Amino acid sequence: MKIFRYILSAAALVVAASSCSDKAQIKGTVTDASQMEVVVKQLAGNSFNVLDTLKTDKDGKYSYSMSIAKGQPEFVYVFKGDTKLASLILMAGDNVKVVSDTLGKYSVEGSEESAKLQQVETEFSAFLGRMATAANAGDNAALSKEYVDYYRSRVAYVMNNAKSLTAIPVLYQKINDNFPVFSQSTDALHFKAVHDSLETVYPESKYVTMLGDEARKRTNIMNINMQIKDLNAAGYPDVELPSIDGKTVKLSDVDSKVTLIYFWTAVDPNQKMFNKDVLLPVYNDYHSRGFEIYSISLDTDKGVWASAVKNQKLPWVNVCDGLGSASKAAALYNVNGVLPIAFLIVDGALSDKTIQGEKDLRNVLSANL
Repeated sequence: MKIFRYILSAAALVVAASSCSDKAQIKGTVTDASQMEVVVKQLAGNSFNVLDTLKTDKDGKYSYSMSIAKGQPEFVYVFKGDTKLASLILMAGDNVKVVSDTLGKYSVEGSEESAKLQQVETEFSAFLGRMATAANAGDNAALSKEYVDYYRSRVAYVMNNAKSLTAIPVLYQKINDNFPVFSQSTDALHFKAVHDSLETVYPESKYVTMLGDEARKRTNIMNINMQIKDLNAAGYPDVELPSIDGKTVKLSDVDSKVTLIYFWTAVDPNQKMFNKDVLLPVYNDYHSRGFEIYSISLDTDKGVWASAVKNQKLPWVNVCDGLGSASKAAALYNVNGVLPIAFLIVDGALSDKTIQGEKDLRNVLSANL
């Protein structure tokens, strides 16, 4: 009977231990600040959620406990008014001690990631101070040098700490609202590299997921910028998209004197009718004279698109990447309104002619073919 009770007690201890393992504890002290309100906040995208408002005791001490899922660390901050008293990265099971003053200087123990985050913020604050000094002195050369040196140091930091969550706030640092430290389009590569590394450590973290979204957005912009740089050589923004048979077709590889770039969607019956009633007759009349259509579907369901192309027996180039309005081609041609919309390439250059219907299209073709 005693053995049975002992086993039950041991089991209860295991259960109790596991139930507490998702807790993180903050034990803080604000020097010379008895009976003062402090606010605990959690990072939520570009803003903060208030978790709790606490009051320090007569010795300036406070404590806070929160549940944290394993593998999903949280960015947590302690504020007094607008003054940040501590920046923390808390993990399940952490027991962190923080000592702050009312000006925002603090020390932290019990969390390696939090200590690294403190160092990151200290270095950033020092950098901003040097930038302000150079700006006040009107020393543009010093401003440029400070920025370049700091940027290089942050690139080195995120490369050397790609599996640390502290790399995320470094990537998002801003000198002001209009000047991020990582402001070059090629910085997309750093965002992606950090995301891919962090995903191996924290695959369920919402912060890593958001970083992945940002990395993809920046990569898309980087690719578009690279293509725009080639615009002068090609005469128009070039695109390369998968065709109905899965093979990619490059717009610049279309061999024609006049090419109609046609954005549409197969889910709209009116646009399918336009294919049959307008485009097919025009195509049949002018294709042999050097006219081609590069038809870009902005459908997200490639099955619907492929079915429409096959059922209507559309003879021109039909492409679709399945990304809908997020397609790189739509961004390149600034397509963000009502479909369909068309552009003309005449003799290798993007034409400024407006195509609003069959009459406009036939007039341009008759004049150029």
